[in-house]
Amino acid sequence: QVQLVESGGGLVQPGGSLRLSCTASGTISSINRMGWYRQAPGKQRELVATMPSGDSTNYADSVKGRFTISRDNAKNTVYLQMNSLKPEDTAVYYCYMKIRDYRLLWRDYWGQGTQVTVSS
Repeated sequence: QVQLVESGGGLVQPGGSLRLSCTASGTISSINRMGWYRQAPGKQRELVATMPSGDSTNYADSVKGRFTISRDNAKNTVYLQMNSLKPEDTAVYYCYMKIRDYRLLWRDYWGQGTQVTVSS
């Protein structure tokens, strides 16, 4: 079975940095779209950054210039480098991948979520 496992969350001061990682395991044929979403208490899940098919990137306006999404296809891993963190970045962060599994069927997969808290 395909699983996405996240790591890298934690508590950080405003202006600090964190790097989130998400690795897919299992029988995987291929991966195209990867991304990161977040959900704050009482709010809907929102897009943070994505890498659609190809190497292009998309960012929410609120994180442009501060966050960077990247991927290592050989490791089936997507990263989110978060710099200049603000209290409003506090949320549970979820990684996302569109994966073609051993049945050659495309499916959407989500990580378990990792808490990011930005506070003094």
